[in-house]
Amino acid sequence: MKKPIYVSNQGATLDTSRRNFLKLSGIGIAVAGLTLVGCDDDDFEYNDNKIFDLGSGDVGVLNYAYALEQLEADFYTKVVNNFYAGISNAEKEVLTDLYHHEVIHRDFFKAAITGATTNVLPTLEFQYPNVNFNDRNSVLATAKALEDTGVAAYNAAGKYITNPAYLVLAGKIVSVEARHASAIRDLINPLTAAFSGDDVVNPTTGLDVAKEPKDVVAAAGGFIKTPFTWKERGIN
Repeated sequence: MKKPIYVSNQGATLDTSRRNFLKLSGIGIAVAGLTLVGCDDDDFEYNDNKIFDLGSGDVGVLNYAYALEQLEADFYTKVVNNFYAGISNAEKEVLTDLYHHEVIHRDFFKAAITGATTNVLPTLEFQYPNVNFNDRNSVLATAKALEDTGVAAYNAAGKYITNPAYLVLAGKIVSVEARHASAIRDLINPLTAAFSGDDVVNPTTGLDVAKEPKDVVAAAGGFIKTPFTWKERGIN
């Protein structure tokens, strides 16, 4: 049975005192007052090895996005809980903004999926074997990789969404994620064109890179400890 999902950002703990383009104006538009159409309760399943499968159709895409947002939220939580040595106040501000946004994204997807079914992607565990959280270059390079991959993931997954409400949501969130990617790139190479480099924006078409789910999971797989599958998209 399909059930409506009502999601609000009321009570979110995002700090709105600072004025820059990463503030509540960007994320609030994506989540405030949104009503989604529920998914079928039986759209989720576990495979024979009791490993969670993301599901089919729009459900699979929502769970896929939720997995990625869990990863980004976990990463930035570790960053802001122990900032790297020598961090500037400007860098602290940007990274703290990104932390708040990714936590809101993660919690939004959990609320949305929970409102549709009891079979929700579990909380994933992550690992960062090659990341030195006390080193600026290591942290920012990892943030760059995660943000670039996140934008590319949303860009490719959009064509698998059939519900217009979900498509609008994905479009708003990927817009915020692209701002994150640009901000991180500007921290690494300030006052250059790196914020929209040719490696992420096609110089001919002006379009962002899009990566299929199999490629995204392969790229992010080193961070994800909890196994899951998405049989519909060939992720086994």
